[in-house]
Amino acid sequence: MSAQHTVAEAFADALVRHCVTRMFGVPGGGSSLDVIAAAAARGIPFVLARTENGAVMMAGATAELSGTPGVALTTKGPGLANGANGAAYAMLDRAPVLMVTDGFTPKQLAYITHQVFDQKAMLAPVMKGHGRLEGDDAAQEIETLIQTALAPRRGPVHVELTGPAARREVAPFAGGARAEAGIAGDVDALRARIAAAKRPVVVAGLEACRPEAADALRRLCAGLGCAGLVTYKAKGTIADDDPAYAGIFTGGAAEGPCVSSADLIVLYGMDPVELILQPWPYDIPVVEMSTAPHPVHYCAREASVYGPLDAVVGALGPLQPAPGWREGEAHAFRDTQRAALAYPSTGNLLSPQEVVERAAAHAARRPGPLPRIAVDAGAHMFSATMFWPCREPGDILISNGLATMAYALPAGIAAALHDPARGAVVFTGDGGLLMCLGELATAAQYGANVTVVVFNDASLSLIDVKQQSRKLAPDGVRWERPDFAGTARGLGFEAWRADSAETLETALAAAMAHDGPALVDAWIDPRGYGAQLKASRG
Repeated sequence: MSAQHTVAEAFADALVRHCVTRMFGVPGGGSSLDVIAAAAARGIPFVLARTENGAVMMAGATAELSGTPGVALTTKGPGLANGANGAAYAMLDRAPVLMVTDGFTPKQLAYITHQVFDQKAMLAPVMKGHGRLEGDDAAQEIETLIQTALAPRRGPVHVELTGPAARREVAPFAGGARAEAGIAGDVDALRARIAAAKRPVVVAGLEACRPEAADALRRLCAGLGCAGLVTYKAKGTIADDDPAYAGIFTGGAAEGPCVSSADLIVLYGMDPVELILQPWPYDIPVVEMSTAPHPVHYCAREASVYGPLDAVVGALGPLQPAPGWREGEAHAFRDTQRAALAYPSTGNLLSPQEVVERAAAHAARRPGPLPRIAVDAGAHMFSATMFWPCREPGDILISNGLATMAYALPAGIAAALHDPARGAVVFTGDGGLLMCLGELATAAQYGANVTVVVFNDASLSLIDVKQQSRKLAPDGVRWERPDFAGTARGLGFEAWRADSAETLETALAAAMAHDGPALVDAWIDPRGYGAQLKASRG
């Protein structure tokens, strides 16, 4: 390679250096075309999404699974604006995404107003950094932006790149050693507080999902012989069948029996962004292990240590079993929580729990590990997160920090492209799927090994439940059931409708056996959601 190359080529070189395997987006006619060409020349393909929002979510899900930066390309103006919700997901769900958008040059801004607004200012609240790559050392600026995205707390950065800037010749990246993260905080106080506890309970969050952090978490729980709870995003960091696994933690009522029995809460990589919008319910001492401090927190901590989680656990030294926990007690709490979240039988149509459990049973008949699942926001997530078995970090993809709808399908496509043999199952509500329906065409175009299960209950069920609880008229939350199976077939899917136990069994068997995009339109009776919501959150 010559001493000089373009900014677009320098950007593509950085992607290779950081092991990026694909990009996503809806390109414009400016810099995105240069970046696509430079990346393709280096073996990095571009996935054409149908929406910018979906593209950024695909990039974020890929980043969460791989630990490397996700990349999304959009045009300027409406493309950037449409991708803003995806950027908010990346920020609040801590996904390191490079959002590359076209921009205007100063010369253009002297006479153009069409599609012009302050793009940096619009995205600033949901970005960790911004760059235009117009300086003397653009290659170093690219590396700095990537390191910013990867640094705790992880999140997106915005590259606003004009066509002329992308084609400008610059010197290649000169390299340089990266500083290793250390440990900060009072390790002695943390060690002493844990050692003094008779019944500590560990609460693991999204920072535990990196493989080395999950391994250390399991060592921690095994060494203490204690119960462990996980947030939605951390499901699988403690396997469902691990003796320490006691259930899901949201800050609501469902985990109350387990946590209330403890004399110390050990937060392990738990980001406050993961908890529901309720005050901290426990008057129990709390200590914390986290990759970085959180400026706003639900509770006070008696001791906090920050740094790589595996290093923090290692700094604790040998662990002694906590004397207050009995063998099998954690699983008893797990089973109590599952029973409390069981979906009440209504005797009409299908229950979401039935759909999830039957889908898992059919998926288990395939060779290899279960598919990953991607779960959308909505009432169906109670059943999907509780009753789908998880054994490893990354077994579930969910937007917990932003809790946005229209996430599961883009995330499931990304998961299926990331690991085609394993594939993915998408659990989405009808409202969420309607918001990103065009991404079915993306899955079909790329032959993604994804099974979409639509909980078709003809409403925004979670909002419907809240409306009913206030005894308000059912306005603005219900619609006629769409024909998702017919629509999916028109977009290149194999698809089935299921409105009974028998048709569900047939549909799931066929969908799970199909090697490629498949959809099951499951007609759900929503009448049990209210009881589930109360059991989960109180």
